[in-house]
Amino acid sequence: MRAHTTVLLPKAAASLAALGENIRLARIRRRVTAKMMCERAGISHATLTAIEHGKPSVAMASYMSVLFCLNLYRDIEQVAREDGLGRDLQDLQLPKRVRS
Repeated sequence: MRAHTTVLLPKAAASLAALGENIRLARIRRRVTAKMMCERAGISHATLTAIEHGKPSVAMASYMSVLFCLNLYRDIEQVAREDGLGRDLQDLQLPKRVRS
C-alpha cells in the first residue's frame, strides 16, 4: 500500500509552518525540553519534530495534545468561530418571505 501524502496550497503550508514554529517557541519559552514534551503529550520525538516543522501529515490529535500540554488548547476554539462569510452565504439560502 502506498503512503498517502498531503499536499497543501502554499499559503496553507506557510500557515501550518508558522503554527509549528509558534508551538516550538512556546515550548522553549516554558523551558520544556523536547523529551519532556514527548512524555507529557504521549507522542514520539519524530512526531514532535514534525509538529514543530508544521508537517501536514501529523494527526490533529497530536497537535492538540501538544497544545494542551502548553496550555494553549483554548486558542484552537477560536478557529472559525466568527464566520462572517459563511453566515452571509447561509442567509442567502434562506427563503424570502412573500407578502400577498
